[in-house]
Amino acid sequence: MNLELIGITLLCLASVFGEDKYTSKYNNIDLDAIIRNERLLKVYFRCLTEGVGCTPEGNHLRKVLPEAIQTGCAKCTEEHKRGARKVVKFLMEEKPQFWEKLVNFYDPDKIFRERFKQQLLTEGIKI
Repeated sequence: MNLELIGITLLCLASVFGEDKYTSKYNNIDLDAIIRNERLLKVYFRCLTEGVGCTPEGNHLRKVLPEAIQTGCAKCTEEHKRGARKVVKFLMEEKPQFWEKLVNFYDPDKIFRERFKQQLLTEGIKI
């Protein structure tokens, strides 16, 4: 299971478009509160996969996620990357059905999966 691209993209959950880096506007989002709350997690999941019920943060993530995946999160700060790793690890271990659907949605041609596989393994995320 290669969920690496979603991890990279979810890193940007707490970000907003910026010129060189995504801004820190959403850095105060409590990722633990989202991933540990089934209702909130489903809200963000539906936003990302269906465009339904999006919060402003979810809408932003939905917009930047494809770019973040394509560029390997080039505009992400270290804080964004830490957050993404946390979310990816949680989804892979606790919600594999969500993870698989996100990966298939954002990388249907499996272009980015291999690109990020080694990076995730290096960061201690088992694929």
